[in-house]
Amino acid sequence: MSAPENFQRATEIWQEAYRHQMQGELERAIELYRRSIEVCPTAEAHTYLGWTYSFQGRLDEATQECLRAIDVDPDFGNPYNDIGCYLMQQGKLDEAVPWLERAKQAKRYEPRQFPYMNLARIHVKQGRWWDALREFEEAVRLAPGDAELRRALHSLRARLN
Repeated sequence: MSAPENFQRATEIWQEAYRHQMQGELERAIELYRRSIEVCPTAEAHTYLGWTYSFQGRLDEATQECLRAIDVDPDFGNPYNDIGCYLMQQGKLDEAVPWLERAKQAKRYEPRQFPYMNLARIHVKQGRWWDALREFEEAVRLAPGDAELRRALHSLRARLN
């Protein structure tokens, strides 16, 4: 197969893996993500494989897959945010911040509001209310239809008044 054909086939396989992941079929998803990577390594397959590992509590392996994703495509924002989330789950809030900041700057990233939302949560935990407010406001600007984000922003504003 040609390189574009390999890329297309790998994409089809990781999309199938994602469907299995969302149905809770994690082992099948892992198998398919790995197969996708064998066909043609993509940032998406590495990132989503890492995400699947995180569902199993395998945060070190999840982080390693995100680092591989960044090696494949440094413009893909999801692995930066995911590493930030894995660090947050481990209570390493200060270590998470630079990864989330890098996610905010990524050229290719949807849903773009996630790193802002995650930074806001860190700032809330650290009692940095005004920094949290700024991050929540930007997250809501990026995703105005997200009711959970709007509630979080409203709640924080009420706390500050």
